[in-house]
Amino acid sequence: MPYGRKITPKPIPPNLSVQALVDDYFTAYNAARLRDACQVLTRKIFQPEVTVALTITGALTPTGMGYSAVVPLIEHGLVDWIISTGANLYHDIHFSLGFELFNTTPNTDDLALREQHIIRIYDILFEQRVLLESDAFLRRVMVAPEFQRRMGTAEMHYLLGKYVRAAEDELGVAHRSILSAAYANGVPIYTSSPGDSTLGMNVAALRLDGNALQMDVEHDVNETAAIVYAAKASGGRSAVIVLGGGSPKNFALQTEPQIQEILGIPEAGHDYFVQFTDARPDTGGLSGATPSEAMTWGKIDPEQLPNSVVCYADSTIAFPIAVAYALSVGVRRPLKRLYDQREALLARLAEAYHKHKSTDA
Repeated sequence: MPYGRKITPKPIPPNLSVQALVDDYFTAYNAARLRDACQVLTRKIFQPEVTVALTITGALTPTGMGYSAVVPLIEHGLVDWIISTGANLYHDIHFSLGFELFNTTPNTDDLALREQHIIRIYDILFEQRVLLESDAFLRRVMVAPEFQRRMGTAEMHYLLGKYVRAAEDELGVAHRSILSAAYANGVPIYTSSPGDSTLGMNVAALRLDGNALQMDVEHDVNETAAIVYAAKASGGRSAVIVLGGGSPKNFALQTEPQIQEILGIPEAGHDYFVQFTDARPDTGGLSGATPSEAMTWGKIDPEQLPNSVVCYADSTIAFPIAVAYALSVGVRRPLKRLYDQREALLARLAEAYHKHKSTDA
């Protein structure tokens, strides 16, 4: 095949499966990149020896994508650790608490909405009381004794997940939030900017009342690096799936410079990288930075660049298709339950760091 994959047009039949749609009809441009992403996910990333990170930015959970797309991946063992904006975790809780969000037109009278105490996220509407009552739930939870100390965000989210799951069960809602599913399946969730969301705002407000909860971001940096180091040092591989970009993207990718540059431990970079984004690379922003650019920082293994795919498409379009594709081909893995292994993984990283530090000295 001298030029690449031959394009062979054919009519779309009725009752076409997601797999056939992607494999046979996504022939070029970003449709082909979505096809490549789906195939890399199912054939390479979602394999037992790969440790998979998912990063989440953009207002995705208000659309329902937490329960519809992220939770199935968690429950099928296809996501091992997550970095999310706090906003996505917070807005997902609304459904868990039985509140309603509505789709509408983006062409609304925002002044009228403001006067009616209605919040808008583009074409999603919900009452302001949804925020106020979700805040009240969080503050009731975070004054519990187990929260009264300094901890990493993975532990804070795990504890929140326990209470959110109990609320879901008590209210009898069908919804399972990302926090709830991650708690049940041992998937650690980190927030790279813990103060930049309503979750962080409520933690800050409680501090004014003497609450002792503090978020340890340095612990998060080392703990996430420990997850990646253990994946690679044990002979496995590391993969990152990026929805959008932003700080969570960098926080996942910086694990490799942390290992190589800061801790001085020899490593090559993440093995697999798939991103769904509408960010352009030519503005110099992190969200649009390409895998080859990330390779120069040591974030991506240069030998694995063919296994890196960027699909320039809205995550709310591309990601559900990718999830449906993966589930339709039947991929599933045993749970790694990395949350339960955090202390051991961190100890292994510390041992490697001190070993190489003494060698360099």
